Amino acid sequence: MASLREIRRKIKSVRSTQQITKAMKMVAAARMRRAHAAILASRPFAVKMESAIRDLALLEIPAELAALPEVRIHPFFEPRGEERPGLVLITADKGLCGAFNTNLIRASIDWMRRQQGRQAAVAVVGKKGRDFLNRLRGNGPEVLTEVVGAFPKVGFAHAELLGKAVIDAYLTGRLTRVAVIYNEFKSIVSQRVVETQLLPIPAPSGKRGTGEGFQFEPGREELLDALLPRFVKAQLYRFLLESQAAELAARMNAMDAASKNAGELIESLTLGLNRTRQGIITREIAELVGGAEALAS
Repeated sequence: MASLREIRRKIKSVRSTQQITKAMKMVAAARMRRAHAAILASRPFAVKMESAIRDLALLEIPAELAALPEVRIHPFFEPRGEERPGLVLITADKGLCGAFNTNLIRASIDWMRRQQGRQAAVAVVGKKGRDFLNRLRGNGPEVLTEVVGAFPKVGFAHAELLGKAVIDAYLTGRLTRVAVIYNEFKSIVSQRVVETQLLPIPAPSGKRGTGEGFQFEPGREELLDALLPRFVKAQLYRFLLESQAAELAARMNAMDAASKNAGELIESLTLGLNRTRQGIITREIAELVGGAEALAS
C-alpha cells in the first residue's frame, strides 16, 4: 500500500498538470476565436474570386477566336495525366491536439498508396507532417517544399511561398495534378479531414456563356495569367486558415478532456488518501486498545 507521502505527491503532480491543461485550453480558446474571425474576414474575397473564376471557366471562346494559335486553354484548366501527382499536406506544428495530426497522416498514407508506381511529390506544412515525411526518406514521395512555424499566426505570405512552389512545379511539368489534404473547421467540437483537388482547377458545372458583353483589357490570356495564380494562392490561404482554426479547436477539446480526467484522478487519489489515513488511525486505535487491555490484565 502506498504511503500518505506518496499519495500526496501524486495528487500534487496531477494538480499541477491540471493547471497546465486548463491554461492551454484558455490560450487555445482565445486563439481559436481570432482564427475563426480570420476565416470570416477572408470569406468575402474568396467568394468573389471563385465567382470570377467560375464565370471565366464557363465562358466559351467565340469560334473565330478559338481558331487563332495564340488563344489557348489555360494550363490551370487543362486536364493532364496521372503520372506525376502532387500533394499539399497541411498538419500542425505541435501536438497535444488529440487525433488531429494522426487523422491527417493516415489520409496522406492512403493517398500515397493510391499513387504507387507514379512519380509523386509532397509539399508539407507543419512540423508534424515534415517529421513524418523525414521518416519515409528513401521510401516515400519526393518533398517539394516545407513550410514550418506558420501556426498559430498564419499569414498570406505563407500561402504565397507554398503557392509559388506548387505553381512552378505544375507549370514546368514536374507535377500533372495537385491535391490538398487538410482539416476543415466545422465547429468547435467538429473537424473533418478533407481531400480536394487544387490543380487543374475543377471545371464548374453550369451553362456555358457565349462571351457576349465581356470585354478583356489588356486581353483574355493576360487576365487569366494574372488572376489564376492569385486564385490558387487564395485557396491555399483559406485551407491554412481552416486548418489553423481546426487545430486550435482540437487542442481546446483535448485539453478540456485532459483537465476533466485530471480532476477525476485527483478525486480518486484523494479517496485513496482518506482511506489510507483512516486505516492508519484505526490500526493505531486498535494498538492502543490492545495495549490497554494487556495492562489491565
